[in-house]
Amino acid sequence: MYCTECGEKLTLMFASGEGLVPYCKACEQFRFAQFPTAVSMVVTNRSKDKILLAKHKGHGDYILFAGYVKKGETAEKAVTREFKEETKLNTVKFKYMGSRYHEPKNVLMLGYLSMAEDGEPVIDESEIDDVKWFSFDDAREAIRKDSTAEAFLKTALSEIKNFK
Repeated sequence: MYCTECGEKLTLMFASGEGLVPYCKACEQFRFAQFPTAVSMVVTNRSKDKILLAKHKGHGDYILFAGYVKKGETAEKAVTREFKEETKLNTVKFKYMGSRYHEPKNVLMLGYLSMAEDGEPVIDESEIDDVKWFSFDDAREAIRKDSTAEAFLKTALSEIKNFK
């Protein structure tokens, strides 16, 4: 690990109340971990009986809609922006479900249950190969096993009936 300010190699040093934390001797500062934040959306229809999943470019699995939170943007704005960019559909409403660190991409994922307006998705072919509405059972089968997406999907399916 290296300092994000000066590039000096970091050492672990005890910080009161924090435990061992990376420390830059050159800057004389603790350097807490920094990583990007993204939103992940379990998208349902207005009838709350289907889940919309996407197959992103070059990937074989269906996954949830997701995207990075841009600098200066709220997570809530990212939910509506990302879904609109990828499907040309609006988000009618959404609800925060929880967060999960996604180690493969070193990102904090914020999970949302989201409802799409009625209409057919128009995909951004530069990012997405396919989108498809799934029944709840079929969505459970289609989603990548032991993934962050699967964890968010399971949470959403337990909350979807009460989604108002």
